[in-house]
This record gives sequence, structure tokens and C-alpha cells, in this order.
Amino acid sequence: MAQSSVQEGMQTMSKVSIDEIRKAQRTEGPATVLAIATATPQNEFIQADWPEYYFKVTNSEQMTDLKEKFKRICDKSMIRKRHMHLTEDILKENPNICAYMAPSLDARQEIAIVAVPELGKEAAAKAIEEWGHPKSKITHLIFCTSSSVDMPGADYQLTTLLSLHPSIKRYMIYQQGCFAGGTALRLAKDLAENNAGARVLVVCSEITATGFRGPSETDLNSLVAQALFGDGAAAVIIGADPNSSEKPLFQLVSASQTILADSEGAIRVHSREVGLTVHLVKEVPSLISKNIKKIVAEAFEPLGIDDWNLIFWITHPGGAAILDQVEEKMKLKTEKLRATRHILSEFGNMSSASVLFILDEMRRKSVEEGKTTTGEGLDWGVLFGFGPGLTVETVVLHSLPISVAH
Repeated sequence: MAQSSVQEGMQTMSKVSIDEIRKAQRTEGPATVLAIATATPQNEFIQADWPEYYFKVTNSEQMTDLKEKFKRICDKSMIRKRHMHLTEDILKENPNICAYMAPSLDARQEIAIVAVPELGKEAAAKAIEEWGHPKSKITHLIFCTSSSVDMPGADYQLTTLLSLHPSIKRYMIYQQGCFAGGTALRLAKDLAENNAGARVLVVCSEITATGFRGPSETDLNSLVAQALFGDGAAAVIIGADPNSSEKPLFQLVSASQTILADSEGAIRVHSREVGLTVHLVKEVPSLISKNIKKIVAEAFEPLGIDDWNLIFWITHPGGAAILDQVEEKMKLKTEKLRATRHILSEFGNMSSASVLFILDEMRRKSVEEGKTTTGEGLDWGVLFGFGPGLTVETVVLHSLPISVAH
């Protein structure tokens, strides 16, 4: 009997001890965005000039009818300019990249495995500078890209390039596509809230060198991709329970992922010897728009919000048609997608990095226009990432007062 009492007492002590340890490991408040920064290659291409340049560098000027079709695609894209790592000199040195169907994966990867972490480093260095704390305080790194695959990966390369602590906990997100900016934030939220004192550096870096290819009379999907995608990297620092010297911008309130019904095969991207090949169905905008209301309603039900013009919107700029249909389906005022349309116009679709560019643009404009919060003067907002699957990432954001953020 006495031995049983001792065992029960030891079990109770052990249970209390474990509970206390677990409580100490977790934070009190939600994950917050503590800094945001972006970077692009220096090479800038004006969309109006792109068709002439594209058909010239791919030795396809004889395809006059297809060039005219491509011009119409570019005109309807709502893109004004894009940035790209690829230059005419690089393309001349690697002619197979300019072909529609020629083995070129080795050449593409040789370019990407260097350029992707370097562009990520540029964005990350800016974010660390804005954060204002030693980089030795960064405990976790999440690196996200669909533009290269190598071992050790871009996470390792960035750790070396930035001289981050060798014991930093690294996570590599490969080949997820356009929704992965939301995936990275969701993972960062869990890491920050379940590891007290954690400061998570998230980097999304994408370049088009893996998907650039010449035109084809029979592959309109590829032609659309050549008119839409641009290069860019974005970095955010995520942490909970910010100290007095940190300037939180947004709180990450909830995060979820879902696969849309009846969307199998709607967006497919394959890595082949000819590079990344993109396959889209024309129903993509309608598949997204017809599902978005249910997703938003579920995300905001705990907050009792059902007027979608009372929240701010950060929607992946997958294309003008998607944004138009989302706007119509949700009965949004024109200004609701202003930040998203601006990023589409000035940078194109940068895959996973796009939503972070929009987050930065929203913060910047809110400050510039004298808004009360980082979310255009509104308290609550939503961030959406869409991509292959069709997969949707949904992050509910709470913006913070400008006076706190700056």
C-alpha cells in the first residue's frame, strides 16, 4: 500500500513537471510579423516590349501569328513590368533554355541553385535590418522555393551566405508552387507559438529560369506562363510575445489549408528534362471563386465577421481573371484588391513570394496614407495562397496600430 502511494506520488510529480515544462515551451500571445522585406533582380522588363524581346531571344520571329496572339495575352495580363534573373547573355550561353522542347534541366539548375539563395539573401538581409536585432537571435529558418532542388539545399546556402548560427533549425519547402507563401507562414506560426523566444526567418525566393522556354503553336499554357511569371524574393521575421524594442506589424491569428473539390488536375507543374512545364485548365478562376466564400466564412466565423468589405485582402495574384472573379463573387469594393493588383502590375506572378510582397505593399501604403493600422486602417484581414492541387492556404491576420508598428 505504501509502495503504491509512493508510485502515485511520483507519477503526479512527473505529470506536474511535464505540464510545467510544456507551458514554459509555449508562448502567451500569437505569432506576429516583426519585419518584412523584398528583393528582385536588377533586370527589368516592360510588358509592352516583352513579346518582341521574347520572340527574338527564342529565335521565333518567323511565328508572326503566334507573336500577335502573345501580344494580346500580355495586353490582357494587367502586368506593366517584371524582373528576371535571366539576361540575353545567359540565354545565348544556354540556347537549349530558349527552345520549347530541348534537354536543359542541368543548365537551368546550375543557374537556379546559385541565384535562388542569393536573391533570398538580399531580402533576408533587409528584413533583419528592419527587425533591428542581431541575426544570432534567429532560431529557425524556413526557405521556400519551386525554382531549384539541390542538396544541401537553399536553406543551407542561405545559412552560409548570411553567416547564421550553425545550430539554427532549418526547414526546406520545395516544389509547392504559388500557395506556398501561405504554407511557410502557417509553419512559422506553429514554430513561433510552440517555442518560446523563437524568431523564425521565412524566405520565399523564386526565379523563372527553370520555366522559361520558347513558344509552341500547340501549347497555349506555356505561352500564358511566359507572360505571367516574374522573379522575386521576400522575407519575414515571425515571433510571438514581442519585446519592447520590436515593432510588430500583423498577428497571425489562424492558418489552414484545403484542397478544392473537383479541382484535380486543374493546375499541374512538372519538372522535366526541358525544365518546368505548366498545365492549366480554363476553369481555374471559376474553381477558386466559387469556393472562396465558404473558405472565408469558415475562417472568420469565430470572429463573427461576415461583411467582406470590412476586412483587408491579400490574395495571390495568379492572374487578372482570378482577381476579377474573386472580386465579383465576394462583392468586394474596387479598393479591396488594390495592393494585390499593384503587385501583379509591377512584378507579375512571383509564385510563393507574391503574398509577402502584397503584405509589404499593404504595410507601406498604410503608413504612407496615414492609416491607423497596418491593414489599411482595418483590424482584420485574410491572406490567400492558391496553387497546384488546387490547394488553398488561408491565414487570418490582425493588423496592429501604426504607432506600435513604427
